[in-house]
Amino acid sequence: MYEPYENNQETEGSGVGRENVPQQPESVPEPSYTYSYSRPVQQPVQPQKKQSRPKGYWKRVIAGGLVFGILAGGVMFAVNAGLTALTGRGGPEETPIPQVEKVELSKGEATEQNGVLVAPGSVSEVAANAMPAMVAITSKTVQEVRSFFFGGTQRYESDASGSGIIVGQTDTELLIATNHHVVAGSEGLSVAFVDETAAQAQIKGTDAGNDLAVIAVKITDLTPETLAAIRVIEIGDSNALVLGEQVVAIGNALGYGQSVTSGYVSALDREVTVESTNTMRLIQTDAAINPGNSGGALLNMRGQLIGINESKYAASGVEGMGYAIPVAIAEPILNDLMNRETRYKVDAAEAGYLGISCLSVSSEATTYYGMPAGAYISEVSPNSPADKGGLKQGDIITKMDGEAITSADALVERMTYYKKGEQVELTIQRVREGGYGEQVLTITLTGKPNQQAG
Repeated sequence: MYEPYENNQETEGSGVGRENVPQQPESVPEPSYTYSYSRPVQQPVQPQKKQSRPKGYWKRVIAGGLVFGILAGGVMFAVNAGLTALTGRGGPEETPIPQVEKVELSKGEATEQNGVLVAPGSVSEVAANAMPAMVAITSKTVQEVRSFFFGGTQRYESDASGSGIIVGQTDTELLIATNHHVVAGSEGLSVAFVDETAAQAQIKGTDAGNDLAVIAVKITDLTPETLAAIRVIEIGDSNALVLGEQVVAIGNALGYGQSVTSGYVSALDREVTVESTNTMRLIQTDAAINPGNSGGALLNMRGQLIGINESKYAASGVEGMGYAIPVAIAEPILNDLMNRETRYKVDAAEAGYLGISCLSVSSEATTYYGMPAGAYISEVSPNSPADKGGLKQGDIITKMDGEAITSADALVERMTYYKKGEQVELTIQRVREGGYGEQVLTITLTGKPNQQAG
């Protein structure tokens, strides 16, 4: 920065007053730039004296040019004649210009899906191959709400959306895997397939502790065209997954139909507590898993099922944390559920009667008092099937015919599938010295007392 000139007085003999004129430095270096290329230095050309041509110079030049042209033409004629004799073709002027071969993508390395080629191992190929095994599930639920103004309760119907995966097929049923929470408390299930047809489904079996369920659709309810359009998913190995491996998630997001997202395995064997009561070890992925994706498929890049979408971490400031049940955990449970008898809800006149009153064991009771999750028996009716079968007040029912019972509502809902006269196997936890002990009781159901009187 220049310093201001200090002398503000008129300079003698100048005739001009200076007011804060910046004092110039003695020398200011000019900026220099270096280019990435260089030019040869050209030397100045010195003018030369014009020399005179010898006598007859141009005649000799013209004569030499004529002789050179005649000789060159003879040589080229001889070469062309030789090439014609040897190859049957003309000389260089007749040789075709070589053409560069056009390179195209090999169609043999892709698969055709609905008239569109998709690259092997790509997300589009995985989705196209897996989509016939995906279904959208609509669950009709009924909620009873107590009215404070009119008394009594009001029943409200609502629909919930979820996803499912075709995991098996028998001569009579199509078997579909999903989450327990997708079908829990359902009054009716509808399944939509890849060809946009739909059919009614029944719950075949559930495992609330592992949040898994299998539902069944009768083969007779499906058209030949639908049977040709769908397929059973191929099971992969979730134990072979590695961190950073790419995966694809497919599901009925927000109930709008099947959608596809892709991401990577963020963590393995991640311990997650669902609904504050159930701790599970899950696959963590950053593939988007949204409401409605529950029960859908998590696939590896070979299109194999390696997980069943379970939940997502929803909190402010949290992105890309979805979870899926590893197929290594789910497969034996699903195999058991698929081999159970498919039950259908029975009419009220045929419904079985147990004869107990029960409450759900709260999460606080489980945490602080060590009580097992299930249906706590608060009262046993005298001479009822429960009384005759050995159930007592204070017992906690945890299973019914091998299926987990996690609450009083789950027991009531399960009873709607049993007729009077049937036997049920109840697994209970009973207080003993030092804690609870497991016991299995077999009970024969009867009709409700008012039905028996009739």
